[in-house]
Amino acid sequence: MIAELNAVSSLPSQKVNAVHDETVPESAVQNGTCVRNGNLKTPREKRKVREQCENIRRNSTSSRRVSRLQNGEVIEAVTLFEVVSMGKQAMQSVVDDWVEAYKQDRNVALLDLINFFIQCSGCQGMVTAEMFQSLHKKDVMRKMTETFDEDNEDYPLIRTGPYWKKFKANFCEFIAVLVQQCQCSILYDSYLMDTVISLLTGLADSMVRAFRHTSTLAAMKLLTAVVSVHLNLDVNKHNAQRLYEVEKRRISGKRTSYRLDQLERKRKEYEHKLLEVQNMMNAIFKGTFLNRYRDVIPEIRATCIEEIGSWIKTYPDAFLNDSYLKYVGWMLYDKQAEVRLKCLLGLQGIYSRKELVSRMDLFTSRFKDRIVSMPLDKDHEVAVQAMKLLMLMSQNCEDVLSAEDCEMLYQFVYTTHRPLAVAAGEFLYKRLLISEGDEEVQPKGGREFGASTDQLKRLIHFFLESELHKHVAYLIDSLWDWAGKFLKDWECMTTLLLKNAEEDGEALSDAEESALIEIILATVREAAEGHPPVGRGAAKKILSVKEKKIQLEDCTKITEHFIMVLPQLLAKYSTDAQKVANLLQIPQYYDLDVYSTGHQEKHLDALLREVKNIVAKHSDMSVLEASSRTYYILCSEEIGIYSQVDCARTQLIDELMEQLNRLLDGFWQKEGEFCMDAGAISWMNSALRRVAAFHNAHDLTKWNLYDKTLRFLVFEMEHGSLPVLIILPALQCTYFSLLWQLSAVSENSTKETLFPLRRELRRFSQICTCFLQHKEKDVREKVFMILCDWLLILSHQDSNNKEETIGLLGYLPNTSLQEKLFLFIREHVFVDEEEERKDLTEGEEKKDESCKLDDLHRKRSLLAAYCKLIVYNVVEMTAAAEIYKYYVKTYNDFGDIIKELLSKMRHNNKMQSAKTLILCLQQLFQTHAESQDSSSGVDFSSASFTNIKELARRFSLTFGWDQVKSRESIAMIHKEGIEFAFQGATGVDGKCLPPNLGFLLIISEFSNKLLKPDKRLVYTYLQRYITEPLPCRGDGWQPLVWYRNSLLANEDEESSALGSLGEWPPMGTSKTSSFKRKLSNGSLPETSQTEVASKAPGQQCTSQLPSAAGKNRKRLKSREMCLQERLPFLCPGGLRRRYCKDEIKTEDVSENGQAGGTAEEVDIDVVGADQDS
Repeated sequence: MIAELNAVSSLPSQKVNAVHDETVPESAVQNGTCVRNGNLKTPREKRKVREQCENIRRNSTSSRRVSRLQNGEVIEAVTLFEVVSMGKQAMQSVVDDWVEAYKQDRNVALLDLINFFIQCSGCQGMVTAEMFQSLHKKDVMRKMTETFDEDNEDYPLIRTGPYWKKFKANFCEFIAVLVQQCQCSILYDSYLMDTVISLLTGLADSMVRAFRHTSTLAAMKLLTAVVSVHLNLDVNKHNAQRLYEVEKRRISGKRTSYRLDQLERKRKEYEHKLLEVQNMMNAIFKGTFLNRYRDVIPEIRATCIEEIGSWIKTYPDAFLNDSYLKYVGWMLYDKQAEVRLKCLLGLQGIYSRKELVSRMDLFTSRFKDRIVSMPLDKDHEVAVQAMKLLMLMSQNCEDVLSAEDCEMLYQFVYTTHRPLAVAAGEFLYKRLLISEGDEEVQPKGGREFGASTDQLKRLIHFFLESELHKHVAYLIDSLWDWAGKFLKDWECMTTLLLKNAEEDGEALSDAEESALIEIILATVREAAEGHPPVGRGAAKKILSVKEKKIQLEDCTKITEHFIMVLPQLLAKYSTDAQKVANLLQIPQYYDLDVYSTGHQEKHLDALLREVKNIVAKHSDMSVLEASSRTYYILCSEEIGIYSQVDCARTQLIDELMEQLNRLLDGFWQKEGEFCMDAGAISWMNSALRRVAAFHNAHDLTKWNLYDKTLRFLVFEMEHGSLPVLIILPALQCTYFSLLWQLSAVSENSTKETLFPLRRELRRFSQICTCFLQHKEKDVREKVFMILCDWLLILSHQDSNNKEETIGLLGYLPNTSLQEKLFLFIREHVFVDEEEERKDLTEGEEKKDESCKLDDLHRKRSLLAAYCKLIVYNVVEMTAAAEIYKYYVKTYNDFGDIIKELLSKMRHNNKMQSAKTLILCLQQLFQTHAESQDSSSGVDFSSASFTNIKELARRFSLTFGWDQVKSRESIAMIHKEGIEFAFQGATGVDGKCLPPNLGFLLIISEFSNKLLKPDKRLVYTYLQRYITEPLPCRGDGWQPLVWYRNSLLANEDEESSALGSLGEWPPMGTSKTSSFKRKLSNGSLPETSQTEVASKAPGQQCTSQLPSAAGKNRKRLKSREMCLQERLPFLCPGGLRRRYCKDEIKTEDVSENGQAGGTAEEVDIDVVGADQDS
């Protein structure tokens, strides 16, 4: 059968990848035109084409034809391949047509089927009747391989696009339906299946990937369909056997029966068919599966493993034995995640059936350890499915998992990947939390909770034994999908907390109470927010209507319960700071309208009274901040309880300020002196901490706190003797006071009111700058954090304010302050661990190890605060170059922060970001060169130079794979690098070695990010600094040679360029892929299959990107103008050039031109695209 050409030529190549799998014989093309269906008007013409192309269908009006409208033309599917690929017709009718054709002429129909498999492999060749009858199978395979397009690695199974997305499903369905329709007739004729199996086996042994992949998939699906036939035959055989036995018992004596003979013949017929089917199964398994389950292509291996899992589940009597299971077990160790995943999915289908598990003992004992280790797989989906498989094994296999195995698997509830954590949560819940005697957990109204209490205690014990107390939110989130009702039983939890030891001897211990309170808070947060905790999940989950309804119901339930219970809990644990801090976070999840609608004002008074008592008892900042936030949540002006809460808040702050004023009167004795009593200092510290915690969320300006706290700072700046316990909260209070004053500035503010505020802002900035040199480390770090936030706020005033107001209050740090800020980062963040430990004693070292994580967190916070100043242009962008220098050295601790800085800077200004990168490398290179002996030159093998080169490689990786997107930035790096490399060269003859020539080795790391036409452009720019001929002799010129070779990589003239060191070959012709870029003016220049010829060495070098191949001067000129617009800094063709004898001089590109090049809107590469080892 031959594909009619109109079915091929009319397919749009852009949308359906163009069907080019059929070849029309030369005899089918007459007078330069193709034979089409519409041209075959007479039976003689049709007969002639059939004789020439022996693969055409006998009946041209068969029901297999499928019409499809494409670009106004009707495409008629004639071949099996076209019908299956289009998928427009029921597969049943397609197969029925083929079966009828086979019964009429099996050779022609079988040839149809053979060519169907050939075409599905993407081969353009056709098997003719002559080849089919005269050539051996191997010769046919060889001819098909010869006709295969080796340059085209695309074939239908892996093609993308709307036309091919269902091809694989249609292909597999066709094979299944074909076997199903043939099972009652031609399947057992010893011709059809023998030929098909022989064909697929031969194709599966081919060296061509497309043949191997397609034929393996076909063979595996064929065996799957044959297994179903075998099952049906087995059932029919047993039915016939039972009928035969019944009929034999019914007949008395030796009397024969026609019915008995008929049943006997039927039974023997089934036995014969079963034998043939078993032979088919063995032939496919041994001929294809055994060779291809270890194929080099992972898709082929995955197909084999997926199908053997299907055979085992479908026909366990034949396949559920160690002879077949071993292949699944072996492939659990496969290097490709796709193959491992298919193994696990297949095993899940087996272990989910208890009747099959008993026959898996040997497999389980052999491969259990491997399966237990697979939740640690680097592929997330494999890890999830491994955990689900272990869950099934735990349920259906007795004692298969040891206690150590279970303890290890339980810990996966704390992983950051939520699907794996949820699977581990199911394992934990069903294995540990639920006992056999537990009833289904339902909230009950009584005082006895039975199973809920037992499960809750088991959860608490697990949480305490895991020793990961800060990860309770992760634990609850992992269990939420499986134990939601149990975890929402807040009545049971609070009852357990309020129970006294006298009432029940099994009351919780102090550690258990703390753990239970953390669990309560985590469950309340999960129910109220409805999304995973921070760090688990990329973004907040979008809730459905049903989920939103459940969330609102849970919020109401939380409010109604804790409105009454929370004051009791606060009263019981009022002296425990950790418990109180957690309990005070619950009101933020309240539905506050319940207070007024439910007439719960008395419970509100009880809550406010308890919070007030807690503030008076505690000075811990976590407790004070939680109390302040509780008042802030309850003081919402939109709700009816505002006046009641506001009155209580005012009363509390009056008492705090009265206490502070009383302490201040006794603290300042006389000028230059203060009370040195330790008790007085402690009381002052507590008072200031309370006021600072409330000043953070509430405006205390009317209490005139600013002057009181500023006095401490001024005294410390002048005398330097105040204790740290007073300086830190005083700094906080002063900072918050100024922020509230700044936020109160409105459009109606006059200059008279703004000038005093401006004076105080400048004064506070000077104090903070002075405190950067404070003797106490805690003060320095606190001031640095405040100063970074302070500068960020002052430099970005609200745009709604008047320009005059912004001008008066705006503030940018001067050069001196910027230097001090970076010096602080270098001394406090990028300090070596050896320097930090050299002055520590042995005891301090042990303590230092325990505080290592806290110190790292503190350093990361300091660095992040400084990087924000760079991102928001508070300090110069060039300051980032100093940070980049530590990228490789501190990658494990600060690599993510520095990469985020690089990403944000690239988003703000990609050209300036590129200049910052090259500035960093230049500074490092100069430092390295200065440290070397001037007589010996730069040592390229030293560790210092190697580190610079590695840093350049890391910078290159951050640009990602999209070369078009980062085109201008990469070109700018090469331009700046070339100019720096030849900076300081002496002599007009250019023969003196430039001092920075070794820098070319560093920027060569960016050469692989250049597009091919840009490589030639950079090469011509490099030639401006070279005088021909150049005597490149000696090691000193090797960086230039290496850099040149990196630009000439993949060029046609590379071999000739490497042949001579003293001659520079002209740039030749090269092809490049087309690309489009959106310019600021909306034009879309293209670059495609270009030709550029360089001038001779002694002549001028015209810098231009290659344009489309052609000799038309106007086209070349328009391309050159377009390219000047793209990379003006490398291709200033529109500028005047003055040519001297020894050098080329160009006028500077205007700043407006450069600005225009950076104003375009582009997406920024993900900086995390690098693959650091």
